[in-house]
Amino acid sequence: MRLFASPERGRRVLLHLLALVALLTVGTLAVRAFVPELSDPVALRAAILSFGPLAPLSYVVVLAAQVVVAPIPGHLLGFVGGYLFGPFWGTVYSLVGVTIGSTIVFVLSRRFGRPYVERMLASELVARFDAFVADSGTVGIFLVFLIPGLPDDAVCFLVGLTRLPLRRLVALVAVGRAPAFALVSLAGAGAAAGAHGQVATLLGVFAALSLAGYLARDRLLDALERRFS
Repeated sequence: MRLFASPERGRRVLLHLLALVALLTVGTLAVRAFVPELSDPVALRAAILSFGPLAPLSYVVVLAAQVVVAPIPGHLLGFVGGYLFGPFWGTVYSLVGVTIGSTIVFVLSRRFGRPYVERMLASELVARFDAFVADSGTVGIFLVFLIPGLPDDAVCFLVGLTRLPLRRLVALVAVGRAPAFALVSLAGAGAAAGAHGQVATLLGVFAALSLAGYLARDRLLDALERRFS
């Protein structure tokens, strides 16, 4: 089950991500070599937070844009949110960002219809979740948001093609995604505090849950369809 509408689109997103990783790596090495004080997590956190109200606002905008532009898991940004703002506010800002992004996707899908969704997502993904949303309803959609490793951002595109009210989608996104974002935000906060054991444990748990969800996603979706149809 492909996430993107074509191999070319998937390769472009992958290349952009690789370029971003390369840029961050080079930037990190340069900072450590030429401006070592900026590689101090405590100093870096203080510098970013010195922007005051603009710091969380910028974070929310970036996370919302991630949902709209690149429907891939945004939990890496959730880790950053915990690192910058702590476990509570990191989780809150993450949920605000993904909820805004999901709302925008929902509105665009409802406004422009199936042609827009089919340009953004792979055809088999559209077909798969058309049936899934119809058969499993609200509970099934909630569980997709809850279980790491499932294409929850992509589901937001398809939910816009249904009659599900926007307010219900907002509730599903905020509640369903809260545990995963709380987990990675707590890990990010641990990184800011230098609690490396805590970070490794939490990220290990999240990675294991995500991998299990990804590998079992077809079986999970089939089971949900049978259970709630």
